[in-house]
Amino acid sequence: MAGNQQRRNARTTNKKGALVGSGGQRRKQLKGKGPTPRAEERVGHPAARRASRDARAGQGGPRGGRGHQRRGSTRGASEVVAGRNSVLEALRTQIPASTLYVASRLESDDRVREAVTLATEQDIAVLEAPRTELDRITDGAVHQGLALQVPAYEYAHPDDLLDVELPGTPLIVALDGITDPRNLGAIIRSVGAFGGHGVVVPTRRSAGMTASAWKTAAGAAARVPVAQATNLTRALESYRKAGFFVIGLDADGDVALPGLELADQPLVVVVGSEGKGLSRLVRETCDQVVSIPMAAATESLNAGIATAVALYEIARTRQG
Repeated sequence: MAGNQQRRNARTTNKKGALVGSGGQRRKQLKGKGPTPRAEERVGHPAARRASRDARAGQGGPRGGRGHQRRGSTRGASEVVAGRNSVLEALRTQIPASTLYVASRLESDDRVREAVTLATEQDIAVLEAPRTELDRITDGAVHQGLALQVPAYEYAHPDDLLDVELPGTPLIVALDGITDPRNLGAIIRSVGAFGGHGVVVPTRRSAGMTASAWKTAAGAAARVPVAQATNLTRALESYRKAGFFVIGLDADGDVALPGLELADQPLVVVVGSEGKGLSRLVRETCDQVVSIPMAAATESLNAGIATAVALYEIARTRQG
């Protein structure tokens, strides 16, 4: 159009050259970025992060930069231990922790003062927080003004429990289908009280070492190792090959608990869930299945209480 020739800086020559928005011609053209990289090669992509974690694991370098490869594993993110007794016990046993939260305007007592002192001595950050913030951090748990941030629990390998150096005949408790972390915490506490050497939990469909389990264990989790088994049946078979007798605890057991003849032998006590009991494969792996006699057929005990009764009877028989 002739009128366009009057525009300022309008092009009036027919000489070939770069056109606005064309990307240029020949050597002046824009270069593409090449083929799309694989997901594992894209920075920030979930697949790239997984590949990076797998590469670090293959080099045997666990979290924290320690120079050996762990046989166990971790489950979940960091946890919060809530409550004055639980926090104090955790600090006394020097559990690795990052932060101690203290409620603002908290009425101090001996436990609070000792907790703050221990945290300071162990170079743990002490932060004052409003109670509303503590409620959020502890997910509404009864914290009594104290909460302790701890790293994800590091599980042992089932074979590691064979090397635990504790006095007495070896005693291990394995859990089959226990999904309540409070039951897990109670069982850990009983294992510590009656001289047990450790607890084994399955990797799947099982309660883990959450803050609720830490609290219920009341500090015993710092002394009693908890191992994680990919396959519980294989772990039990491995214990049998190592010289252990495996007894199952079930309401339909064939042998009554009092007077258990195997009590003085190295034992693995397998505890099933209150509802389903022992799974079929685990039951078939047991050398004996024992029950706790009760006065009424309709009564039942939850897993934590049943384990405590069984461990007490085993400890009493061994001492006698």
